[in-house]
Amino acid sequence: AFRKAAKARQRPHRERAQPAARTKLGLLEKKKDYRLRAHDYHKKQNALRALQKKALDKNPDEFYFKMIRAEVKDGVHIIKQPKGEITPEQVKLMRTQDIKYIEMKRVAEAKKIERLKAELHLLDAAGSGAGRHLFFVDSEREVKEFDIAAHLDTLPELVDRVYNRPTIATLQREAVKGPTDPAHLKKLAQQRKNQYDLLRQRIEREKAMFVISQKIQTRKDLLDKTHKVKVKKETTTGPAIYKFKFQRKR
Repeated sequence: AFRKAAKARQRPHRERAQPAARTKLGLLEKKKDYRLRAHDYHKKQNALRALQKKALDKNPDEFYFKMIRAEVKDGVHIIKQPKGEITPEQVKLMRTQDIKYIEMKRVAEAKKIERLKAELHLLDAAGSGAGRHLFFVDSEREVKEFDIAAHLDTLPELVDRVYNRPTIATLQREAVKGPTDPAHLKKLAQQRKNQYDLLRQRIEREKAMFVISQKIQTRKDLLDKTHKVKVKKETTTGPAIYKFKFQRKR
């Protein structure tokens, strides 16, 4: 009963109000903010004490290789890279492996290109340029009276098709195969255009890989100590060209 009475007499905790003179400095921090900051401070102090103890327990005569491979320059810890640990023969082998990997990826890309070309049958995509079909006649009068539908023996509605253009005799025996709905035809044309865009991207990627393999091969050849003269500078579409002095091999 006494505990309940004491608890009833406790006043509810309220945050103190913000003084008017301190309004420009921002809101007052709450008690939990002080606790978090104190916890972070003690955590850092414990870490510093652990590092100090580790430094005191260290053997001053102990040696390890990072003593000579590391340095502090302008306040930044830098690890020195070892020099001369890779021989020219090892560099050549690494370049050879790089060339083999690039060539493998290029061959895989070329196979995908051939497979995609077989699927598309090299059909003209929409917007890639209108196809041209030339007809030869003997006189200008025949040019004026020339009827494309009659010459191709098909319906006038099918003249604009560059593929799947049946003749009138075929239409009399069989119905038109394939979709005829304009919306469906538009969707198929968009899909075909996307496939051609993908084919174009793969062709460009295959060409880029070929250029990369050529540049790696050129850098590999430059490792030889043979006298060489640069004939052409390296570009984005081709490697640099060097002329090497002829040496007779045994």
